[in-house]
Order: sequence, then structure tokens, then C-alpha cells
Amino acid sequence: MDPHALLDDWLATGTLRSSTQIAYRTDVTNWLSWCAERRVDPYSFGIEHVAAWADERYLRPAGYLGNRPFDGPAALATLAAEHPEAAKSHDRRITSITQYYTAAAERQILRAAPDLSELRSGVDRDATSPKRLDPMERAAFLAAVGGWGPHNSRNHLRDRLIAYLCLEGLRPGKIVRLDLRYLFPVTLGTGAQVYEVRSPDDHEAVGPQYTLGPLTSQAVKEYLPKRRKPADGVHLLIIGEGGQGIVSEYPNKIVQQIAATSGVLAQRTPPVTADCLAHTGFYDTPPPAR
Repeated sequence: MDPHALLDDWLATGTLRSSTQIAYRTDVTNWLSWCAERRVDPYSFGIEHVAAWADERYLRPAGYLGNRPFDGPAALATLAAEHPEAAKSHDRRITSITQYYTAAAERQILRAAPDLSELRSGVDRDATSPKRLDPMERAAFLAAVGGWGPHNSRNHLRDRLIAYLCLEGLRPGKIVRLDLRYLFPVTLGTGAQVYEVRSPDDHEAVGPQYTLGPLTSQAVKEYLPKRRKPADGVHLLIIGEGGQGIVSEYPNKIVQQIAATSGVLAQRTPPVTADCLAHTGFYDTPPPAR
């Protein structure tokens, strides 16, 4: 299918509200125009091409990064710290491209949508305190997590686990500090097998022990055999590149990337963030955010 025809079909058959459709059409049309100018196949490209598009069409002309290149997390951190409004717009554009290629994967035009989570600044689009998802929004997010697979990210099992840990009430700073040595499999009286974990608190290496729910426990079980080999002396549950832990900004980035695949949640204001999930929980009366 022609890339522009895909854009028309996606927007015409989706559930996005009209204002979101207009924004997404503008973003994707700009991206396709850039691809044509640079002779990049819009169905065969790398994350570096999306980064170059964002830099050349939006960030560089406005001078948001000064003389520094748009070369990764450090540049995104600068953008978020010095120009938060520009960072919000940038993240929205990444959402547009993510949803467009998710639609391409659903139509089997591509084998998988690209993982663009590393291009997100992760900054909230709303400065107010985190707001809980309502029951319908929570259901939409759980559906998005359930659909998050290898076609979305090579680290999809780790990403799912992070999302479920957020819904357990864990905030990003604690998720990235979870220690595998304090994770224990247990069998409940019903025969169900779950995990107990100690959540790091703000003062000690480990905090109180509590039992993870069945969805999170299953996510742990699926993730552990695929967990990256840690570097020497690293005992963190969540392992990133080089066998080290992940930065505390990553859970927020991946939560936004997962939410971006849902037409219900993609343009929610305030957005779906890791803290938002921690305040929501799995149930209507969540435990206090940890």
C-alpha cells in the first residue's frame, strides 16, 4: 500500500478524534515528505532516520539544542530541561509516527512497528499532579500492554513487566532499583504461583516485602529466562544495555510508548505516565503509591 494511502486508511478507519487526526496527518505527512527528499524508503528505515527528521525539521531550525547534535538521551534530557514545551511537541510527533507504523504492522505491510522509545524525552504534557486513569482508560492500557509484543520492541517482555510493576504502585525510581536477590517465588493456598518482592524504600537498601499480583507475577516468569546477562556485581531485576540497570526515566518513556499504540490513550491530557499508573493500580481502590 502506498504510504500516503496507508495514512488515509488509518485515519479514516480509526477512532481518533478530529483534532488528533489533524495533528497526526500533519506529522506523518511531514515525515513522508522528508523521506522523499532524503530518498529514504518509509517502509524500510532506522531509528536514526526518525531522529534526523525530528532534528532537521523541528529541533534544529528553532535552535532548541543550540550547537549540540541530537544524538541520544543526553540531548533529550537537555530538551526536556530547557524547553519542556518543545519536548512535549516532540514526544507527540514520535507518538504520531509510532501509531502510523503500528497501523502498518496491523495491516501486515511491515513485520513489526519500529521501537522509537529511545527518541522520547518522557516529559509530562501536563504540569499538574499525576491523575489516575478511569476504569475505561485502565482497560485500554491493559489491552495495549497485552498487545505489546516483539513487533513493537525487542525488549517487549521487560517493557510489559515495567508496566505491570507501575500498576502495582511502584514508582520509576523504585522499579529500576528492584534487586533480584529479594525476589522469591511462592505458592498461594489456591495453588497459584506468584512472586514476593521487597520494594526499595527511600532510606534502606530494601523495604517491606509484599506479594505481586498474578499478571505481574506471570510477567516476571516470562521475563526472567530472557533477562539480559548482567554485568559483574549487578543484581538488578531490570537489566538494560551493557548488563547494567536502566535509568529512572526509562519506565516513563516505555509507558508512553505503550500508551501511544492505543487510540483511546494516545492524546490523553494529562498523558499516561509511570506515576499516573502507580496512582491508578490494577483495581478501583489501589494501594498507596510506593
